[in-house]
Amino acid sequence: MAHEPPKVVHLDELESVSGPGSLTWRPVRLTLGIRAFGANAYTAAQAGQDVVEPHTEDPQLAHQELYFVAAGRARFTIDGESHDAPAGTYVFIPDPASHRRAVAVDPGTTVLSFGGPATFQPSAWEWAFRAAPLIRSDPPRARRILHEGLEVHPESASLHYNLACLEAVQGNREAALQALRRALALRPEVAEWARDDEDLERLRDDPEFRALAALP
Repeated sequence: MAHEPPKVVHLDELESVSGPGSLTWRPVRLTLGIRAFGANAYTAAQAGQDVVEPHTEDPQLAHQELYFVAAGRARFTIDGESHDAPAGTYVFIPDPASHRRAVAVDPGTTVLSFGGPATFQPSAWEWAFRAAPLIRSDPPRARRILHEGLEVHPESASLHYNLACLEAVQGNREAALQALRRALALRPEVAEWARDDEDLERLRDDPEFRALAALP
């Protein structure tokens, strides 16, 4: 089956649509044919022009919205509260009923928007990546992160594996082996990860670990 090819487009290559009001809209989602979420860009040639039109989201669609200030500076007003947003700022609005508007503070301000219903299931790697660097430097925090992740993804091999590493570093042999057994049951190639992992060094000579990791 042929794969749909990627699409690469520069912001300046997108159609520029005027209105409503002083808004200038660049239809990212429409141009690229994105189906997973809404995506648009808004630019302001002059300070004082809208980069997000005043609105609330349709309650039936119930879209959450994320804005990113890509260039310039914007002033967001959300439910009557003002927020300064220089370039590099994310503004997340979880409640579709929140009234929002953003005005350019600087000429050339560009705001990107992303929206969709709250149906996304985050991947387990988000917790695994956060916890891994903390296994030695901040074990209690690493443990909290891994358990949070396992509440969402109880069948994640990578989270069970990282928990095995944490328990091994802490000297908890049985807990480490239990977590490793669970990870292996979910994903047999975990054995390859375990063979040379420094976090599992304390188990290296343990007969059960050697059997789990298929070491000679």
